[in-house]
Amino acid sequence: MVSTLITIRNALSRDAAGIAEVHDLSWREAYRGIIPGRELEKMISRRGPRWWSNAISRGSNILVLDFDDKVAGYATYGRNRIRAMPYRGEIFELYLAPQYQGIGFGRRLFKSARADLERHGCRAAIVWALEDNARAISFYEHMGGRILRRAPEKFGTDVRERVAFVFE
Repeated sequence: MVSTLITIRNALSRDAAGIAEVHDLSWREAYRGIIPGRELEKMISRRGPRWWSNAISRGSNILVLDFDDKVAGYATYGRNRIRAMPYRGEIFELYLAPQYQGIGFGRRLFKSARADLERHGCRAAIVWALEDNARAISFYEHMGGRILRRAPEKFGTDVRERVAFVFE
């Protein structure tokens, strides 16, 4: 009998390299052709294992989804960064390595991040996604998100539209 263990837990310092690998793979998959190549490479290169190790040691809210003791995905979340908005929580990032997408892991990771936000008094939360990222837009719509606002985001000289979803 073969058994596979799937866990969602707080990130530990030993997870930094695994999170960096998921970040690299998932961002290339999600944003190739959306974010200009040079800008995308700069963004990815800033988030290596050292960056993630520092974020973990600072106490950032980072969940990892382990699939058989391998980091398969992560979510970062906390207080909404736009104080003028009435929603207290925000999920900043939610990414899975490409081979783990489309099988329900994203839903599990999203629900875990939302539950932790709610435990800390953030009953409503927002999530931003680039409008051209059809997979993310579809995911957040299926999770029950309501489009709240749109705003431009600059990548070098290019501008892309981003969409804020609210979850109440």
